Amino acid sequence: MTHASRIAADENPPARAGEPVALVENPQGRSPILLICEHASNHLPARYGTLGLGPAELESHIAWDPGALGVAKELSRLLDAPLIHATVSRLVLDLNREPSAPDSIWTLSERTVIPGNVDIDGIERETRIREVYEAFHDAVDAFADARKAAGQLSAVVSIHSFTPVYRDVPRPWHIGLIYNRDERFARSVEAGLKTDPALIVGMNEPYSPADRVFHTLERHAEGRGLAPLMIEIRNDLIRTQDGQASWANRLAPLLREGARTL
Repeated sequence: MTHASRIAADENPPARAGEPVALVENPQGRSPILLICEHASNHLPARYGTLGLGPAELESHIAWDPGALGVAKELSRLLDAPLIHATVSRLVLDLNREPSAPDSIWTLSERTVIPGNVDIDGIERETRIREVYEAFHDAVDAFADARKAAGQLSAVVSIHSFTPVYRDVPRPWHIGLIYNRDERFARSVEAGLKTDPALIVGMNEPYSPADRVFHTLERHAEGRGLAPLMIEIRNDLIRTQDGQASWANRLAPLLREGARTL
């Protein structure tokens, strides 16, 4: 199979009937890297309406990681790597948070109140956890376990983007590499990026595991003894297809080489 396929749509009913929460691209890819893009989509399933937000807010970084999916898809093609990405906005539930954490369902993102998330009850929270969080992560678990059992998996890389200015504070980095105890993959990619003196590379910037942004990699990489790496690219650099392709072409050989050393 080379096209996107639905994952666990029957076992884990998604947020809307017939709508998968997780999609896999290139499931038979030969790379030992599994790519994940949790914040790939700004889509809100019909049952949530607009959560009280306007079109501009739903296009902004509070709803998704602009450009991240385009980079991830191009990396999947260049590396021949499987990619699993979400189809539901993080405004419904942030897949990169522990589901019990208060900020797994945001009521305030940067300076924007999300009216549809204010004062939700326990039943609604549990519904979102089951239909979004569990459906997505159970699907990743099943795929990763099968790849590891077949000896086809050594690393998990999650692809994100970040806004150039957050709460009025400029962020100078072009790219950030986020890592925890296992630094091998991050340091290998860092070395390759720093051959370009024009690049500003953040190590555990603009986020670090201390910000609780490493949940997906804790569960799917560290939990399996696999090398983890979270990549954050400044979103003004990947707004266009050309920008996404440029960054994917820059990163692909570095990821390929890093995976060889694991």
